[in-house]
Amino acid sequence: MDTFIGLIAAIFILGLLISVHEFGHFIVAKRNGVHVIEFNIGFGPTIVSKTINGTKYSLRWILFGGACQMLGADLGLVNEEDEEYVNLLKEQEGKSFSEKSVWARIAILFAGPFFNFLLAFVLAVVLFAFAGVDTPRVGKAIDDYPAQAAGIETGDVIYSVNGHRILTQRDLQLYMQFNYKEGPLTVVFERDGEKHTVELIPKLQTQEMADEEAKNTVQGSKDADAEKPAVPRPLIGIQYMGRENVGALSIIRLSGHEVIYWIRATIKSLGMLFTGKASVNDLSGPVGIVDIMGNTVTETKSGGIGLVLLNFINLAILFSVNLGIMNLLPIPALDGGRLMFCFIEAIRRKPVSKEKEMYVTLAGALLLVALVIFVFFNDLRKFFF
Repeated sequence: MDTFIGLIAAIFILGLLISVHEFGHFIVAKRNGVHVIEFNIGFGPTIVSKTINGTKYSLRWILFGGACQMLGADLGLVNEEDEEYVNLLKEQEGKSFSEKSVWARIAILFAGPFFNFLLAFVLAVVLFAFAGVDTPRVGKAIDDYPAQAAGIETGDVIYSVNGHRILTQRDLQLYMQFNYKEGPLTVVFERDGEKHTVELIPKLQTQEMADEEAKNTVQGSKDADAEKPAVPRPLIGIQYMGRENVGALSIIRLSGHEVIYWIRATIKSLGMLFTGKASVNDLSGPVGIVDIMGNTVTETKSGGIGLVLLNFINLAILFSVNLGIMNLLPIPALDGGRLMFCFIEAIRRKPVSKEKEMYVTLAGALLLVALVIFVFFNDLRKFFF
């Protein structure tokens, strides 16, 4: 039952994220005078449709994403035998995507990922308004760890670490995971409105601690990768308090920070993939997302439907930012690949040959399909074995 609920939630959330992405392309294309042939929500057979000013708006049965079909977005290559399309180009002269300025095309292409970031911001506002914010307020300084030895106490708020501003609990986790190498940490914390600075040396997680954590992770898990011992990490020994309610301005500020946090975390994770610190086996696709959703239901349903929904919103923020970042990667067939050609055109002051762009895009599309197939079967392997 939990997996089924996770499946429905995954379809709805991914459908929402993709539809918002396509709506970004749509609205900016319209603002730049590009003729949109069809904007549809969902795929498959049409439930209802209406044509307004030459654009067909349709709702389809499979509510898994959407599409924005722009005139001339097919690299400007036209099949002369397609009389209907050729006639449409003549009727809508000057309204083709390929006829617009390079900066207009850049704006249209960037709008999809940008709307994913915007959606993540809105969802963060909703999450923080209802659930509060995970401020870096110390709930407990653990015995025999550096934070306690340095004088950090319950109620203190971590302000910065080695000059990096800490606004939420995960900021410190992100810094320790990706930025900290070795040596002392300069920690600034607030107590009763006053800032205090201490220096401490993190305690490296021992292999025994890592092995014990890995054993606990394996119990009840279908993830084969969980059988590997956790990577030893530096610890300062802080347990945080729960979420706190804050004012409207703080919610807006921290919602923007939440989007930036996930952008940074996603980019750093991709960096680990390209540097060999992570492998393609760590990638997840739709099947993996369904598994994550199902596990979320299992772990939080005891807290009621409200807690489940708030956790779904939290995951939607992460997925929305991920979708935006992935589409901005300079991979042909993605928005980032098209943007790359546009920037080359802007620098050279002349476009790249459409034929060359088509061949590069086709090669990128084939590689992308191969990656999608690999991730799909890798998800199935982790899910069932």
